[in-house]
Amino acid sequence: MARKKEFDEDTLLEKAVALFWRKGYNATSAQDLVDELGINRSSLYNTYTDKRTLFKKSLAQYQVTETGAMLAMLGKAENAGETVKQIFETLIEESVGDSLLKGCFMVNTAVELAGCDKEIGDIVYNNNLSVEDALTKLVEKGQQSGQFSMKNSARALARFIFANITAIKVAARTGADEKTLRDIANVAIASLA
Repeated sequence: MARKKEFDEDTLLEKAVALFWRKGYNATSAQDLVDELGINRSSLYNTYTDKRTLFKKSLAQYQVTETGAMLAMLGKAENAGETVKQIFETLIEESVGDSLLKGCFMVNTAVELAGCDKEIGDIVYNNNLSVEDALTKLVEKGQQSGQFSMKNSARALARFIFANITAIKVAARTGADEKTLRDIANVAIASLA
């Protein structure tokens, strides 16, 4: 008869996301996982099979919470210009308030693993494409309302916004100050008009 698990898998997954986000995949050891999650190795492997499987589940969880929140906000946005400003403002506030300099789990994963692990690279690519698609719809609204320039396609402007979101996340991870992050956001916002 199998033993009943004495832990909440959702809570463990949240802890795993935080650990992988902070340290990355390669720098996280099995012992780090045991220590952070507060379970023994056999429970860890019985539940998640291996570190890579847990990492993929962590990325999926991050997609649901973090990417999902952004997609929901973009989907219900009525004023495209204000929504883009809100995205950058929220991003800057989160970055300035992050004493651990975590950056973005998805961006960190892209830099660390996407070039050498096709499956992980595909997860990151599909995540980013979902954000780009939602940004494209937002930019189309902004172009129709006259808030954004028509010189470039909505897709091109969405990619530009996304690239600047990524730039802010990378700059924040390297310790950039608030003024630097605001400069990036302000120039990006001005370039859309």
